[in-house]
Amino acid sequence: MSTTIEVTGHQPSTIVVGRDLGFAPITAALDEAATKVLIIHARPLSARAAVLAEHLRSLGYEVATADHPDAEAGKAIEVVAGLWDTCGHLQLGRKDAIIAMGGGATTDMAGFVAATWLRGVTLINVPTTLLGMVDAAVGGKTGINTSVGKNLVGSFYPANAVVADMSLLATLPRQDLAAGAAEVIKCGFIADPEILRIVGETSPEILLDPSSEQLAEITTRAITVKAHVVSADLTEGGLREILNYGHTLAHAIERANDYTWRHGDAVAVGCCFAARLGASRGLLGADEVALHDELFARVGLPTRYEDSSLEELTHIMASDKKMRRGILRFVLLDGIANPSTFAVEPNELVAPARAIGIDA
Repeated sequence: MSTTIEVTGHQPSTIVVGRDLGFAPITAALDEAATKVLIIHARPLSARAAVLAEHLRSLGYEVATADHPDAEAGKAIEVVAGLWDTCGHLQLGRKDAIIAMGGGATTDMAGFVAATWLRGVTLINVPTTLLGMVDAAVGGKTGINTSVGKNLVGSFYPANAVVADMSLLATLPRQDLAAGAAEVIKCGFIADPEILRIVGETSPEILLDPSSEQLAEITTRAITVKAHVVSADLTEGGLREILNYGHTLAHAIERANDYTWRHGDAVAVGCCFAARLGASRGLLGADEVALHDELFARVGLPTRYEDSSLEELTHIMASDKKMRRGILRFVLLDGIANPSTFAVEPNELVAPARAIGIDA
């Protein structure tokens, strides 16, 4: 059983979610004129990439595989430059394809390679982490890091297809499943309260079981939320900003810790902070703030942060892509599933920061 979700707009794409999908959705996404494929994959997935490569060769394609350094270390210009050379040696043409197989760092970076090689070749994302399925692989944000920040160099380049095979999550560590669940829960808060109900009523053991129907449902729902938003606003000109709920502080936490914090862990803290910031403006009640803490903690995610001062985090946030004319901007909830973006003065951050453990 699988579900197909369509992203519409001027750069449409197809997302297939299910279990034991095999390679058929991948080959179906290749251009009929394609003759060559480059599979860019995380190093632990070498064996699976090799199996896919042999399958594609049996169908007549010329295939190369390339791995990359783990996690954020893979999102460096030196890695991208090496992959451009690989594309050149393979003589990858405009009708050919890049398949990105791995977590969010893989799809971010490999997507940027696909966007920039010959000004754009077919991209097929095969996310192998929950975070990748519900966040990085969907929506067309590609990017790499620089010394001054995360994802500051990149492009909007949606994959032609995303193949989210839940069976690939079977060996994912529980901490990584929980980190992915942070983005799922975020989607519940900004758009789909049914996600919140399922998380609140399901035991963590079942919720974080890759074979459970509950995880499949909330994953599909979260992807649907993102697909709907991206269909209306690919380039983050307006509506898409709501997907950044919790991310302004989250990105600062990640950078302050040299990206040793999992993205989902940082997002959980960021959402709990944003809930308190919203409450300080009268947008949320105490019960809605408590619901944030309860649901993120329920799947084992942090809700407090004590490793950096507010001064340090604010300095980092000042370089955030969401800044406008030097003014901090946060996505806040004016009630559950009703997000908007607000300009925020630095002094407004003090009380919410202290409430989650930050030295302010």
